[in-house]
Amino acid sequence: MSLTELIAGVEAHEKTLTVFNADGATVEAVRERFRDRNLTVAGDRTESGDPEPFVVLADDDAFLTAASVDDVLGLGREGTTPEFEAETYRPVLDHLDETLFTSYDVDQMVAASREIEDRAWRIGSGSLYAGFQRLSILRDQLAVYQRLSERGGLSVHAFASPDGAVPEHDSDLTIHVERSDEIARSWFVVYDGAGVDVNKCALLAEEREPRSFYGFWTYDPDTVDWMVEHLESTYGLIEPS
Repeated sequence: MSLTELIAGVEAHEKTLTVFNADGATVEAVRERFRDRNLTVAGDRTESGDPEPFVVLADDDAFLTAASVDDVLGLGREGTTPEFEAETYRPVLDHLDETLFTSYDVDQMVAASREIEDRAWRIGSGSLYAGFQRLSILRDQLAVYQRLSERGGLSVHAFASPDGAVPEHDSDLTIHVERSDEIARSWFVVYDGAGVDVNKCALLAEEREPRSFYGFWTYDPDTVDWMVEHLESTYGLIEPS
């Protein structure tokens, strides 16, 4: 299985978010909040019309979680945006990892990547794997990744297809130059959590339109382990000469 096939498998698995006891405008507001996710949003009503508006998240008719509409829409909270951070609107986002996001631009992808990079920095050990598509893109982020590679026991690996010279660096950052369509198309950041399952996380997306990315993030340790194994077995962990 390739990284592209992993994304396709996530894309084919769509969850449903049902908004109960709310008016059409509120249902549309919830739909807008999740417009960049592969998620069906529908409206419905309980027989009694009670309680106050709430949402139910289901996966193939299996109940996952419920939350108030106010919590989902972030009413009464400042600065709430649908970003990578799972704290944004628990408990719904706890169940939306491995749900496809669509049409993320470069700024959104950088913001999502920073969440994983920050976790790796704070823990300060384990291995971090990042795919930059092209060496020219890695060159723009070189300072960030050199700093990460200087963080204690953290091992940092960058993957890119060649479109110029390998950037010079004086840190322990390992650069993998790969003539691979998978590497050229994929943006990924994978952290192995230093072997601790609750610390593992990953972001994976592919560029389907110019600088427009489709993919998912995950906190599932099995998915993260598969991605690490795929990168290590497919591309190795020795920096090309």
